[in-house]
Amino acid sequence: MTKIAIFASGSGSNFESIMTEIEAGRLSHIEVTALYTDQVSAYCIERARKFNLDVHINELKNFDSKADYERKIIEWLTAEKVEWIVLAGYMKLIGDHILNAYDRRILNIHPSLLPKFKGKDAIGQAFDSGETVTGTTVHYVDSGMDTGEIIEQRSCKIYPDDTKEQLEERIKEIEHQLYPEVIAKIIQ
Repeated sequence: MTKIAIFASGSGSNFESIMTEIEAGRLSHIEVTALYTDQVSAYCIERARKFNLDVHINELKNFDSKADYERKIIEWLTAEKVEWIVLAGYMKLIGDHILNAYDRRILNIHPSLLPKFKGKDAIGQAFDSGETVTGTTVHYVDSGMDTGEIIEQRSCKIYPDDTKEQLEERIKEIEHQLYPEVIAKIIQ
């Protein structure tokens, strides 16, 4: 059984899709030790309660530095014997302390076909760009914003009559399939 921690900052729909796959036995080799969040009011906390999962809330503003913030996270990760970190809508760049402790053992999913549309509101960036195709990317995490080595991508058409919300829903559906599949392949 491989122990992972999931980091999320928002609604946690990718977090929930991973947990659902674990409960269904399709990721039976994985145990999630806890949800880690940097937002005290994030909806992902409610989703974690549904799965009776521990939640670690760690706000950067409560620490003197990002290094202190990350040291606290590493304390929890070490105590829980976490082997991999899975980012699921975690909206902070991972710093050197965690990157060094989990080199090539941090995954992220991003709602674009990287290297296009990095950072926040990638779906909005794609929607406003005039492109006809976007998608989602699972990649390893490095020190840059959405710059890590790409593991797998899936595309999604942008239709002329789409709304941004319709595009977001289609991309979420793709993410909820892709991320658990990649996790199953990569994390042994």
